[in-house]
Amino acid sequence: MAGSIAESAWIDPKAQIDRDVEIGPFCVVGPDAKIGAGTRLENNVTLMGHVTLGCDNHVYPCAVLGGEPQDISYGGTDTKVIVGDRNVIREGVTINRASEKEDGVTRVGDDNFLMGYSHVAHDCQLGNHITIANNTLLGGHVHVHDYASFSGAVAVHHFATIGGYSFIGGLSAVRHDVPPYMLVEGFPAKPRCINVVGLKRNGMPDDVIRGLAEAHRLLYRAKVGLDNAWELLRAGGHLVPQVNHLLSFVQEQHDGSHGRGRERGRRAA
Repeated sequence: MAGSIAESAWIDPKAQIDRDVEIGPFCVVGPDAKIGAGTRLENNVTLMGHVTLGCDNHVYPCAVLGGEPQDISYGGTDTKVIVGDRNVIREGVTINRASEKEDGVTRVGDDNFLMGYSHVAHDCQLGNHITIANNTLLGGHVHVHDYASFSGAVAVHHFATIGGYSFIGGLSAVRHDVPPYMLVEGFPAKPRCINVVGLKRNGMPDDVIRGLAEAHRLLYRAKVGLDNAWELLRAGGHLVPQVNHLLSFVQEQHDGSHGRGRERGRRAA
């Protein structure tokens, strides 16, 4: 049972609404929507198609969740948007449901902050504790790992992978995968340094930060190559798990196409 539904809201009787849900004026909730306990929809929010919102989410005015994918090959099947718990989804955010090209679900995890007018396209997979600033656009099939952060007006190419704990500077064009722990920016975006502020803020130990900084130096400044970097980091005692993860991510990127590791397995768009 909903805690509070404005009289001017339109709620399909088939929608599944848990306890303590607040739905503001002029919201539209379709028949295939599911809303978890404690979630709050401000005014003029639209839930279309098969949309599942977990618990304690806060969705601000004019957000549209579950619209059809903006993909000309979409065949009209009942694909989904699944959003986890404790997400903040600000004004005008759009999250499109999936196409038929992967598993049919666009996913947003837990504890994410999507700022005004950002866009999550079809088949995107977002982890947890991600911050996406205003007017940032994620193309279709983009994967974003935990604790990644985007500044404003970033555009991400479809099928790109954004590594965990990375930071993308404002107005960047992200055409390639973004390695974890890196700060990237530019047109096109390139790794400039490690994301020191983000790493410290999330409690990364000093020895890990030193190892990642050395890995960045070898890969992106000295440009010694991946195999040589691996050996030099091992010899220097820097092969902590996070550095191994970074190197494995870069290897996956190199094995892909156009700087995107997952391009090698994609179907024709």
